[in-house]
Amino acid sequence: MKRKHLVAFPQTSLISLTLISSFIAPYSVIAATPRTPDKTVNCDILVVGGGLSGAATAYEGLLAGKTVCLTEITDWLGGQISSQGTSALDERPTQRAKLYYSRGYLDLRKRIERKYGKLNPGDCWVSDSCFMPRDGHEILTSMLKDAAKQGRGKLQWFPNTVIKDLNISADGKIINNAIAIQHRPAPNAPPLNTFPLSQTIKDAYTYQNSSRFTKTIIRFAPKRAKKGNAPNWYVMDTTETGEIIGLADVPYRLGIDARSYLEPSSSSATNDPYCTQGFTYTFAMEATREPKQHTMPPFYQQYSPYYSYELSRLASFPLVFTYRRIKSPHKGETMKFGGIIFTAPTPGDISMQNWTWGNDYRPGTAKDNLIYTRQQLQATGQLKSDGWMGGLRIEALRNAEEHALGYYYWLVAGTTDSQLGKAVKQPQSNNRFLAGLNSPMGTAHGLSKYPYMREGRRIIGRPSWGAPGGFSIWEIDISRRNYDDEYYRQALPPAEYRRLKAALSGLEALSVLTGQKRPENVARRTRSTIFPDAIGIGHYAIDFHPCMTKSPPEAPGNTERAGERRGAGQAYPFQIALRAMIPQKIDNLLVGGKSIATSHIAAAAYRVHSFEWSAGAAAGTTAAFALKNNIAPYQLVDELPKIEPQLIALQRLLKENGNPTAFPDTSIFNQNWEDWK
Repeated sequence: MKRKHLVAFPQTSLISLTLISSFIAPYSVIAATPRTPDKTVNCDILVVGGGLSGAATAYEGLLAGKTVCLTEITDWLGGQISSQGTSALDERPTQRAKLYYSRGYLDLRKRIERKYGKLNPGDCWVSDSCFMPRDGHEILTSMLKDAAKQGRGKLQWFPNTVIKDLNISADGKIINNAIAIQHRPAPNAPPLNTFPLSQTIKDAYTYQNSSRFTKTIIRFAPKRAKKGNAPNWYVMDTTETGEIIGLADVPYRLGIDARSYLEPSSSSATNDPYCTQGFTYTFAMEATREPKQHTMPPFYQQYSPYYSYELSRLASFPLVFTYRRIKSPHKGETMKFGGIIFTAPTPGDISMQNWTWGNDYRPGTAKDNLIYTRQQLQATGQLKSDGWMGGLRIEALRNAEEHALGYYYWLVAGTTDSQLGKAVKQPQSNNRFLAGLNSPMGTAHGLSKYPYMREGRRIIGRPSWGAPGGFSIWEIDISRRNYDDEYYRQALPPAEYRRLKAALSGLEALSVLTGQKRPENVARRTRSTIFPDAIGIGHYAIDFHPCMTKSPPEAPGNTERAGERRGAGQAYPFQIALRAMIPQKIDNLLVGGKSIATSHIAAAAYRVHSFEWSAGAAAGTTAAFALKNNIAPYQLVDELPKIEPQLIALQRLLKENGNPTAFPDTSIFNQNWEDWK
């Protein structure tokens, strides 16, 4: 049967289109001094990064009647649900059952269901909703269009656009304007999305035209005149890696935090910025009626020592295929493996692959880390004027692309398993790799347009009440762990362990700190930390995809970093504090998405779809509120724990707009959170 919207390239063509440089026609970038901007675009809110958090920020800004400029390095809105290919909504059962989400996220879910006639057209088993990435982009595009019409705001959308430089005031407090580069195909060049990110990112951040791209240089600037001392526009970092906080050089953390009573499950006594969670190039594959020929990629042997089903209870190809199945036109027979019930794949089914011991790429050393630290940015010249190139290691991107393609070959033709041995792995030739500009990932090479990012740079909030070193949300603020086992008594000094137990004891904290009660005699509170400046919500398990111990990640016999999974586990429903979104130094920069002020362990829960939307909704509402009331966001929280009337007004506005700031019955007296699963 002919499928007009899918193109499956032969494996040899796939390789030639993607990653083997000797098969790719060379291109050049003309060296020259930075160009004068071609145009100036004015806005109230500049949203950098068109992922779910960026889309949510724009959505609320438009409903508030603001002019929103939205930039994105790819040409699709949605990040996780589109350009990163992870179009399977990560949700927790209780929150989903109660449909307790931000209004925009509820709208998104309704539109998915309306498009397909059901919420889960892929009949996947990891989620209640798995769908095609392209549709995620199209649904969000229509949502923003409708929000602009309803709120009388104005959306200016800039796909294929990156921020190259920031003009910051002499006192370092205000971003005056931002310089961006937008690219389109050069004359006679292949269309966009022909080449993977590793081959285009350097060009995208270069001012000059190349044989591949023609560039437009854009200056983003405030729409309104300055009135008093408050900012007259806001820049929002909703990028996947915390790119703007890196470029602006505000204080941030990256990777593992040092073990303390706040982060007691940390795998290291010291900070390790190189060990971030793994990132993933997703791809789509289709089940076929007849077996297909599969050619081994020339780089396969380099990566093959890594691939595995991981656990015996997961060692089933049908189970892995249907895990994130995004299209299922025919219902297969019911199957059960490892206690999991699912329907068998049938010809025409399409699966999106995102597997820890598969296409996850998990570097963890200074030799191969993806997101450059501040020291690495300095060493590579990216913090110099006009030196910014995205802040990522291109070699890590290229290796991850090869790694993902190798995983597909392992799935369909591999016979080894790095964790379980040979016996469990059988070839699965009745499948094809989906590539082409009209394929699910929208790329000629078949990989996602951008890797799925689980962790990036995380700001350190401003010093505040209870956080003199800078605000952050920590492991103990959300984890359900009771910390009574001997490991924590040994890992933490006695005074630190007492502080840990006091922090978790709720109303009895003072008794523990003063020694009136022994730590082991105090009941652990059964809720997350309640923040007085809460402006959003989230709920997900603390879920780790740890970095690997040795470099390169795919080295034979390599292991996950010891102790990284110790912090993993269930979390209570949690809140997003406004202080976690306000960086130090710059007053008109707000942060959404995965770059808010969380610790390494807390970030493992603060990263999924509904959280990203809630954080974006909070950021967009806060920016619009600040502009309307001629106040800087930090002024909403600078007097805590005293009552902040304007903070209360912001929280009231969020609730009235259908953006919850707390879960039902949130109170220091409510200890009945065990039912939230």
